[in-house]
Amino acid sequence: MTILGMDVGDKTIGIAVSDELGYTAQGLKTIKRTGINKDIGELKSIISEYLVNQIVVGLPKNLDGSLGSQAQKVLAFIDKLKPALGLPVNTWDERFSSQAAQRSLKEAGLHWRKSKALEDQVAAALILQGYLDYLRHKG
Repeated sequence: MTILGMDVGDKTIGIAVSDELGYTAQGLKTIKRTGINKDIGELKSIISEYLVNQIVVGLPKNLDGSLGSQAQKVLAFIDKLKPALGLPVNTWDERFSSQAAQRSLKEAGLHWRKSKALEDQVAAALILQGYLDYLRHKG
């Protein structure tokens, strides 16, 4: 089963994909958001190419666990995504994923311009890896 991980922002969507066994997540690409229909079209292409069965989307909760305005935007995006893609869509708490992605890229010694381009897909991979680890330990 291949799972697609997403870090959804206002301007970009970081994309990651799991291996077929669901053990590892790999950052795939960053989509520049240009409108819901084009965003969904690009996601459909990725889903078809990688034979995706399920999607996990990072949900940006506040530190206290509540849902703020950005989380509400992500949930609205998911509401449009589900019927368009026809796949199960789950959310995963993404608190600190962007900071962890920034730290990883800095530790790798990447220049900030290059690391900024990779940050969203690394965050998506961290979100997806957390979800995969949860699934493995759950069952």
